[in-house]
Amino acid sequence: MIMKNQIMKKIPEGYKQTEIGVIPEDWEVVPTSNLGNFSKGQGIRKDESLSGNIPCIRYGEIYTHHNNIVKNYNSWISPIVAKTSRKLKKGDILFAGSGETKEEIGKCVAFISAEEAYAGGDIVILSPTKGDSSFFGYLFNSPIIVSQKSSKGQGDAVVHISASALSTIDIPLPPKPEQTAIATVLSDTDVLIEKLEKLITKKKAIKQGAMQQLLTGKKRLPGFSGKWEVKKLGDIFLILAGGDLIKEYYSQTKDDKYCYPIYSNSLTNKGLYGFSKLYRHDENCVTVTARGTIGVANARDHKFDAIGRVLILRPLCELSCFFVSEYLNNRIAFSIESTGVPQLTAPQISKYEIVFPGYIEQTAIATILSDMDAEIEKLEQKRDKYTMLKQGIMQQLLTGRIRIYANN
Repeated sequence: MIMKNQIMKKIPEGYKQTEIGVIPEDWEVVPTSNLGNFSKGQGIRKDESLSGNIPCIRYGEIYTHHNNIVKNYNSWISPIVAKTSRKLKKGDILFAGSGETKEEIGKCVAFISAEEAYAGGDIVILSPTKGDSSFFGYLFNSPIIVSQKSSKGQGDAVVHISASALSTIDIPLPPKPEQTAIATVLSDTDVLIEKLEKLITKKKAIKQGAMQQLLTGKKRLPGFSGKWEVKKLGDIFLILAGGDLIKEYYSQTKDDKYCYPIYSNSLTNKGLYGFSKLYRHDENCVTVTARGTIGVANARDHKFDAIGRVLILRPLCELSCFFVSEYLNNRIAFSIESTGVPQLTAPQISKYEIVFPGYIEQTAIATILSDMDAEIEKLEQKRDKYTMLKQGIMQQLLTGRIRIYANN
């Protein structure tokens, strides 16, 4: 009796305990089968998905949608293929019927457009007869539902989920006006994220155009003239390989003692592996990935250590390493000389040629490109902030912890 009272005290006023957690008292818990009718998409082969101008969605494309609502298409079918395919209705909810892991199985998007579109095979379709489809598009990708979908996935190498399994999932269901209000808030957040994505894409395209002009000398900055030099990398750099990790000097986190970054061959976080008490390389170097994905260059403007298969290029003359890293990333296509895992050695990279102006012009070009990178990075940070904010809002709104339409 004491335990029951203690549990009851933990439930806030206006909320109730259910089999899927604590939700508002005026919300229901219903099986998905109560929402409407399930059906299946019909097979659209890959070669058929580029045969016309009628939009369609194949199951793998559901995983590529960053939003919870269908807003674009990657596949287009002909009228002939459309005759044997499953036509979507406005408000349909689409689930990916197979995937690589149980954690991702059943990813969902809502089709709320009135335009003609079709669904390919291995898509499970829920056609709701009640509720707000935009809301369902968000709800079915929320943690409380994802965990249920994961538990119902079948298979190992390829995981499947059926309509019958999806129909047994229990969902928290607010009144319809609150569903619409929640969907509106989340959709507005998506719009902000989409605008940032488009702006980032635009800024990257502008930078790409600038590099095509500036890194080739097709466009010269005001005040600069004269021919550019052509040199092999081995003539202007001392090229070294990363060493072994010195474990007694290593830390995963940075502090006053472990203050020098350690870079590896990884692409994640620009190769940052950890931090060291000592450094083996001075500032103004370039690191280049040399195994797996080869040839990805990063300028290092600080003292650092390097381990593993990453290559370190130390200038033998006055060079802007940022200019060089941009040139390597955008003007040189490193060839793969082995049949196994791609590798790049010091003797191999030393033979590649680079075309470059004088140091002052290199620095001027590097400054322009670096400023563009900083602007793009700032926009990406803002986008990531909104994305995290959206995830937090979803968790609160879709469980009723925050109410935005309490009076129905």
